[in-house]
Formats: sequence, structure tokens, C-alpha cells
Amino acid sequence: MEKLNEARKSKHRLTKKGEETRSRIVSAAAKLMFEKGVASTSVEDVQIEAQVSSSQIYHYFNEKRELVKAVIIYQTEKVLSTQESLVIQLDSMEALKTWRDAIVQLQNERQCRGGCPIGSLASELSDIEPDARSELEAGFMKWENFIRKGLHTMQERGELSTNANTDELALALLTTLQGGLLLTQVRKETLPLEVGLDSMLAHISSFII
Repeated sequence: MEKLNEARKSKHRLTKKGEETRSRIVSAAAKLMFEKGVASTSVEDVQIEAQVSSSQIYHYFNEKRELVKAVIIYQTEKVLSTQESLVIQLDSMEALKTWRDAIVQLQNERQCRGGCPIGSLASELSDIEPDARSELEAGFMKWENFIRKGLHTMQERGELSTNANTDELALALLTTLQGGLLLTQVRKETLPLEVGLDSMLAHISSFII
């Protein structure tokens, strides 16, 4: 049994070149699924975009579902790393406003196209792919925790009233962000996003001591 487990681990242990190839496939799939949607992105499309053979794709992913799950994880990590590159923590009103401005600016640069990479996957997959929905839920929870951590830090420093429910504020801010991104995509203007985020930041600010 131990030898069998070791064999399985060895099979899934990738070389540096293997890691690079797998990453290139996932990155290409993420790009296409963001632009075209999951249903409209075929394995052949990914093969062409990543410049790999079909056998290479199926070496790393037994089926498209596995590739989609890898894309969800990839997009979650990408979104969170982008957030953290803007501000290490959302632990002050200044940091929250910087974060707000950067998100609005990004949508302007994208010409209000695409919406949220994770949200787009969620709207397409949540009702039809239970495994994907679980991965998406975990991704959103990581994002929510990032927001909550900053608010909790403000509260610990005595800057945010103890009357503020940081769990609910974090969830409300993420919910507002997702709705704002969706309406921005539909209306092709950032006003819905700006109004929503400004209203939530004003609400959070009302708890500042």
C-alpha cells in the first residue's frame, strides 16, 4: 500500500518544465474563459492558445472539469494577489479608498468589459457544476477574509467601533463590489461601481471613532 501511494505521489509530482507547461495551459484557459465563457471555450481552443498538444493537456487534466477547477483557483489567486499589490491590508479608510480607486480605474482600463473573473465563472457554473461551485465559494471566502482581516485590524487598534460587525461589513462590501462590477459590465460605465463602493465606505466610515 505504501509503495502504491508513493507511486501515485510520484505521478503527480511535476518537473520544473512540467509545472511551466501546466501553468501555461491554465493561464491560457483562464484568458479564454474570461473572454468567451467556459461553455464557449473548447479544449482545442486552449491547445491553440497555449501552443501545446492535446496529449499535453490530457496529461495534466483528465477532463475539462479538472481544467475549469484549476482556472478557478488560478483566478482566485490572481485576484487576491492583485488586491494585495494595491494595499497590503484594508486596515484604514485611506487603504479602503485606495483600493476603491484602483478597482474603478481597472474597469476603466478594461472599458468596462468582462466584470469580475471569479464572478463571471460563478454566474456560469454555480447552478450546473457542484464541484466548481464549491471552489468558487472557497475563492470568494478568501476574498471576504482579506477584507474582514483589514476591518478587524482597525477594530483591534480602536479605530473602528466595537458596534461594527466586521463579518457583516466584509460580506456587504464584497457583495456590493460584485453587484457593482456586474452593472458596470452591463451599463458600460463605472458609475454603478462607484456609487455602490462609495456608499459602503461611507457606511464603514460611520463606525470610525
